[in-house]
Amino acid sequence: MKRLLQLTLAALLTAALAANALALNTTPGEGVTVRPARATWNTGFFQEALIRKALTELGYDVEKPKDLTNPIFYKSVTLGDVDYWANGWFPMHDAQLPKNFDAKAEKIGYVAKAGGMQGYLVSKREVEKFNIKSLDDFKRPEVVKAFDQNGDGKADLTACPPGWGCEKVIAHHMKVYGLDKYIDPVKASYEAGMAAALGAYKSGKPVFFYTWTPNWTVFKFKPGQDVMWINVPGIKPTEAQAMAVDRMTVSGVEGAVSNPLKAGFVVSDIRCVANRKFLAANPAAAKFLEEFTLSLSDISEQNTRMNEGEKSEKDIARHADEWIARHQDLWNKWLTAAREAAAK
Repeated sequence: MKRLLQLTLAALLTAALAANALALNTTPGEGVTVRPARATWNTGFFQEALIRKALTELGYDVEKPKDLTNPIFYKSVTLGDVDYWANGWFPMHDAQLPKNFDAKAEKIGYVAKAGGMQGYLVSKREVEKFNIKSLDDFKRPEVVKAFDQNGDGKADLTACPPGWGCEKVIAHHMKVYGLDKYIDPVKASYEAGMAAALGAYKSGKPVFFYTWTPNWTVFKFKPGQDVMWINVPGIKPTEAQAMAVDRMTVSGVEGAVSNPLKAGFVVSDIRCVANRKFLAANPAAAKFLEEFTLSLSDISEQNTRMNEGEKSEKDIARHADEWIARHQDLWNKWLTAAREAAAK
């Protein structure tokens, strides 16, 4: 009798949950137009595509995203010209926020908590040949010569294009470590620069580049096998980094020349950023942005596919569909949470 009662209660609970799910409005965003943005680096396109698909499933009319540099996005989202993006790196981007950011916009959820590792990598062959441990080793004539690709007397570093947050940090490193005379940070298109570096490496030439995670670069250049993470000579933070000095030295980095590694960059959380009025008016969208998260391996795997040629908008949309198919239960859980938030 007790067993029968338990089964009956379980059946009633299941029926109640099913009825509740059916009662939820599956498209709470119907009639609302959403204006997303995305960063100018294409390694962040995947998460934007996934969020756009989710909001579309929730009934929103989602426009094509605007590709914006960091400072322009943060200004635009505070003005209400765009609604959100999934490419915030914090605390790295804190210095680029307008003074009225907290009043007008909000960091929400974690696309990848502590997912933003940054630093300098050097081909392992040259690390071992020249005993390279830090940027300071690039002051040695034999090291400069080995990495001087154009004969200008400086080692060539594949660096950040203008407008990226890392550009200012690299410039700071060149100044405070006295490296301007020895290293030339090449600021052309990052994708083109890294493609050239990959070709050079395959032909047996040395490589020296800045990168971050998640990124296809650490799949093509495997740390510990092809390249090594090197140190900065000492932790000398920028004004913007000063409040997060403890996040600039990282332990347990695979393929690092030392443990811990003095990366010289703050390890950042990758987060969504959205306009406060948009979030308040759209609880379903707000809840999805809060719940949405990805593993570094999933992002980097997709980034690698893009680097191998699958980089059209259709390709990225297909990658998103394939990810959803592999994680359908989790996807449905996020959507249900969003619909429940809208029903409150």
